[in-house]
Amino acid sequence: MIRLPCRIPGCKRVFKNKSGQTKHVRTAHSLLHNRVTFHQAAPDLRSPSLKNPAFDDQPPSPQHHDFDENNDGAFMPEEGMKLGPLFRTFHPLLTGRKCDIHGNFINQNVPPPSRTEASPTDWTPYESRVAFETAEFLYTRNQMSAAQIDTLLDLWAATLIQHNDSPPFTGHRDLYETIDSTPLGDVAWETFTMSYNGVKPAEDIPPWMTAKYDVWFRDPHLLVHHMLSNPDFDAEIEYVPYRDYTNNDQRCYKNFFSGDWAWKQADIIVEDPETHGSTFVPLIIGSDKTTVSVAMGHTEYHPLYMSIGNIFNGVRRAHRNGVVLVGFLAIPKSTKEHLNNKDFRNFRRQMFHSSLAKIFESVKLNMTIPDIVRCPDGHYQRIIYGLGPYIADYPEQLMLSGVVQNWCPKCLNHRKNLDSGGPSLLRCQEHTDLLVQELQHAHLWHEYGIIQEVVPFTNDFPRADIHELISPDILHQIIKGTFKDHLVDWVEEYLLLTHRASRTAEIMDDIDRRIAAIAPFAGLRRFPQGCGFKQWTGDNSKALMKVYIPAIKGHVPRDVIRAFSAFLDFCYIVRRDTLTEDDLTQLQDALNRFHQYRLLLFLHREIFKTTGVVPDFSLPRQHSLNHYFLMIRLFGAPNGLCSSITESKHIKAVKEPWRRSSRYKALGQMLLTNQRLDKIAAARSDFEARGMLQGSCVSDALRALKNRECSLYLRLFRFLTCNIQVVASFQTMTVTTMTTTNLRTHYRLFLTVCASTSDQISPSR
Repeated sequence: MIRLPCRIPGCKRVFKNKSGQTKHVRTAHSLLHNRVTFHQAAPDLRSPSLKNPAFDDQPPSPQHHDFDENNDGAFMPEEGMKLGPLFRTFHPLLTGRKCDIHGNFINQNVPPPSRTEASPTDWTPYESRVAFETAEFLYTRNQMSAAQIDTLLDLWAATLIQHNDSPPFTGHRDLYETIDSTPLGDVAWETFTMSYNGVKPAEDIPPWMTAKYDVWFRDPHLLVHHMLSNPDFDAEIEYVPYRDYTNNDQRCYKNFFSGDWAWKQADIIVEDPETHGSTFVPLIIGSDKTTVSVAMGHTEYHPLYMSIGNIFNGVRRAHRNGVVLVGFLAIPKSTKEHLNNKDFRNFRRQMFHSSLAKIFESVKLNMTIPDIVRCPDGHYQRIIYGLGPYIADYPEQLMLSGVVQNWCPKCLNHRKNLDSGGPSLLRCQEHTDLLVQELQHAHLWHEYGIIQEVVPFTNDFPRADIHELISPDILHQIIKGTFKDHLVDWVEEYLLLTHRASRTAEIMDDIDRRIAAIAPFAGLRRFPQGCGFKQWTGDNSKALMKVYIPAIKGHVPRDVIRAFSAFLDFCYIVRRDTLTEDDLTQLQDALNRFHQYRLLLFLHREIFKTTGVVPDFSLPRQHSLNHYFLMIRLFGAPNGLCSSITESKHIKAVKEPWRRSSRYKALGQMLLTNQRLDKIAAARSDFEARGMLQGSCVSDALRALKNRECSLYLRLFRFLTCNIQVVASFQTMTVTTMTTTNLRTHYRLFLTVCASTSDQISPSR
């Protein structure tokens, strides 16, 4: 018999065939194997980092086959499993094993404990299904004001008075009190105050130095508990980092756990044997300032959101309670005199980081010690938390990383030559800390783009590097950044510089006519007025991409068209839900072609530089496209970490609650609104898990009415049979308390009801 030894030195495993050998190498020696075959080759020149788990070479994983997962029925194939066209290998030690409420591992095949002792008819705190759906409709869907709720309930009550009945709520106060008494989804709001504690001038102290700034938040530890216990996620959550391979042995990237970052974090976690069998839950954080009113004092808020990396990307994008509001960060204000003051800018940056460190302090302990949490499948698991990718636009990325404007927060390329053409030296926190210790402020600022005074909040947490955790941002870097703000605007500027103003206007009108003339077709959006609208949205840009090239053809040089074509190839590939190694090769090829045509020398001059449209191509948002290849390998498909997720969350968490407020001290009202919305959503999830929301309210009412009629006649028949004496047969019986005719009439009616509800009660009874 042929016996093939493992090809990794030091491993004594042998196999019957080459297939088993290959699968073993992928699973037990994944770091060594993937470094050669499936990972991008390390650049020759690297950042002098001391230890960077995401990018630096790591020692091989421990020998995983010594850990026996199968002694209690656990299903975790040592050599992976076939999933349709893919072959999946799982992390062998951080396996997401089920346990009891005390953290003791149990038989993996036992059914989960009951979530609640409540009966299927217990709608607490609501009286009935009608009461719950009324509250949900008025408060969540219709967002009706208190006065309108009172009016509607008064009209409803007027129609029920004649029936001696009343609506489920007496008024808006009764409705709000019922929602507030919902025990599910109840995470209280907390607050802390921050202020400047540095050196103050002896006189003329700036107002921002004496002001106090309130930060409102909810405990992220409890929020994660609520998310993990949500039964809605049962079929759309992953507990174990994995790697998917196609039939051609190519890596396949989709959800967050399919990337290399989660696997490498698991390798670090399992260095502690006490964590073996646990579940890794990375916290995906996002923040973004948003304006709710321009005309009324420029009111703006800075919401902070959180998700978990275990749920599918589609769930996170769909906002099915997969993204929660954590808090509102303070926005320091200053007079114009001190707005550009160095101390004020540093205070604003560091208060941002100090607030984040304070908010997520409650989960720090369980980043190394397992937390026992009920999961969507109903079982308990031992959870290890970790800081995951941070979703932010470019200004927020600079605030997070402590990097100077126009520099890249992920690499050390100089701001004047971001796209140098050579390999980028990736930033890491250890390298940044070393530079801060050794170099002066001016040297750090001008040569490395580092702000010396900023200490990232990730320094307070294990296994966290802010430069590594900055996520790709399709919306601001590609759709609104490179396409709308750069390429589309460059076309108009090119026309202005190569034609007289009147001719440029004629060409722009012709471009608008071409866009407006697009024939109606599924998937194509029509622009009756062309592209001359002022307020661009992400959806506008995505729709315009599909028709823009034929609209400008003939008005710009051919190589400009080729640059657009290459960029759109990159854009459509990167927006896919699933990407393979072939897709990444095509992605890099499209990016290379885009740079080639963008920088193609024509008589030793670049296309756009020829006319002076663009003085240089050192643009941070375009430069960020170079990092997508690596970030896809780390975090999976980028559409699961796009800032469009937080942008759309603004509507439900900030803008709509603000519109429902009285505008006076609106933040307190917005907090209460969000808390009530979460309680209603949690109650719906609980009722659905108990099978109480099947059908509609009308079908439920008809079913209850039929059951009530059947029960009524059954009781009537039992009453009658207790008061008669059957002598010989039904026709000759003697009746004690009523006549035989009346009994026979009621009995026939009872049989009729039983016949119509034969599925409930047999007439023979």
